[in-house]
Amino acid sequence: QVQLVESGGGSVQAGGSLRLTCQASGWTRSMGWFRQVPGKEREGVATLSRVSGDTTYSDSVKGRFTISQADSDYTLFLQLNSLKPEDSAMYYCAATRDIGQELSLFPRDFPYWGQGTQVTVSS
Repeated sequence: QVQLVESGGGSVQAGGSLRLTCQASGWTRSMGWFRQVPGKEREGVATLSRVSGDTTYSDSVKGRFTISQADSDYTLFLQLNSLKPEDSAMYYCAATRDIGQELSLFPRDFPYWGQGTQVTVSS
């Protein structure tokens, strides 16, 4: 089992920035960030292979968000820049140890999940 704890959410105005952090309790093959608003399905935002360092992003955040990992421990980051009101959501950190889904943006490919951190962007 892997425990994931997110932090860094908050309320900002449009155009602002936030940095989300996810602390994992152990090694994982891939980690990612997902978001969900009430009444909608959870969607993939960005994922990172901790083995290769490769990343993938959803089209809606490409060029504005950056996923990265710490060099020395199991911490994952998501830098959110140029935020828009439509970025408002609960953001979840997820992880997998499975081979083959390292850069997936599908929630079903990630068995481990954090509790989420809220991001609210006002216009």
